[in-house]
Amino acid sequence: MAFRDHLVNAFNPDESISCIHGLFDLSVSRKHDLIVADCAETPGHQFAVNVLSRARLCAALNLTPGELIDVLGWAMNNRIETATVDSAPVLENTQVNVDLTSLPIPHHYREDRGRYMSASIVIAEYEGQRNVSFHRQFLRDANHVVARLVPRHLRTMLDKARENGDTIPIAIVNGCDPVVLLAAAMSFDEHIDELSVASALHNKFYGNPLPVVCLENGIPVPANAEYAMTAEITAEDDVEAPYVDITGTLDDERMEPVFRIHSVHHRNNPVFHALIPAEAEHKALMGLPRAPTIKSAVSKVATCHDVHMTEGGCGWLSAVVSITPNDAADGRNSIKAALNGHKSMKMVTIVDKDIDVSDPVRVEWAMMTRWQPDADTIILSGQKGSSLDPSRNDDGTTAKIGYDATLSPEIDKGPYTSVQ
Repeated sequence: MAFRDHLVNAFNPDESISCIHGLFDLSVSRKHDLIVADCAETPGHQFAVNVLSRARLCAALNLTPGELIDVLGWAMNNRIETATVDSAPVLENTQVNVDLTSLPIPHHYREDRGRYMSASIVIAEYEGQRNVSFHRQFLRDANHVVARLVPRHLRTMLDKARENGDTIPIAIVNGCDPVVLLAAAMSFDEHIDELSVASALHNKFYGNPLPVVCLENGIPVPANAEYAMTAEITAEDDVEAPYVDITGTLDDERMEPVFRIHSVHHRNNPVFHALIPAEAEHKALMGLPRAPTIKSAVSKVATCHDVHMTEGGCGWLSAVVSITPNDAADGRNSIKAALNGHKSMKMVTIVDKDIDVSDPVRVEWAMMTRWQPDADTIILSGQKGSSLDPSRNDDGTTAKIGYDATLSPEIDKGPYTSVQ
């Protein structure tokens, strides 16, 4: 499967659309449904937006959200090697005199610094370790982008490389199949090759390991991607942001690493994935891969059934978790485990199995009928917070809260059970 195979039934306007606010405005006017359009500034290139919302992603893979969470968790623990091929659709065209302005990289929000790649993944290799991850990339000039690197594995690799006086060879890839994007959005405590997770998912859904092809700098990329760029992370930093991120608020300006692009490869009639930050697609791709780590953590202390990253929490900062308590302390222990399973999370609500975790009305009902604020609430101060939370303290810390809306296993559940 390829990214373009997920674009059926898209709205395709008769006129070409500008990458400078035009695609964003069209998406808003159509209430962010699936759109594929010709880009006015880049003849021969199209862009697509609103491709992989939670519902569309589950439909494409023929899974319920709960089933998808379990499959992602399975893939983390059943990784397989990719399959290297000699030729691939992504290599059908090559641009060596790089001009990134000739690609349909969009400028969505007028508050953003400029044109951004928000759905492109970075594949990096250094000292025998590979990392695959999402990093927003500001188009600085014809062959440079400035990327936001949070303090996770790629930042650690870069810090070490700079100490050694090295640059890091990378590939920037856009327009991947959803299984690759989901794997790239995962985060692990130890160094794990996310391509091997993607390969396990690819094998499960499509019957074969993920096919990859090596670029001229030796970095493997998904063979069916729409675009693949050879690049390096330089020793230079430059200003990145403002940028409207997943919370719908403007992220801060920072000095961030500069990537130099050496060549651009793309398929015939390529389609650029032009994700709009803070919309459903962003929340699904960023939040869904965190649910398995939360479920895994909670399962160590209780019988965990489902996890939902909430809309109000931007698919990132808040979750609802359903369990079957076997002990009166399971609800409170599940709060602590869930917050540890996704350290950027700020709030978690624990409910019983009979509550639909994706239904905010039922979740609030459970709280109003099964939760006592003074006895069933945990507040933790001085915790590591998310850089995306504008209310965090100056030192980056935050307070976190958990609500236990479960019923103790030894009580009569009759008075607490809804009859309609």
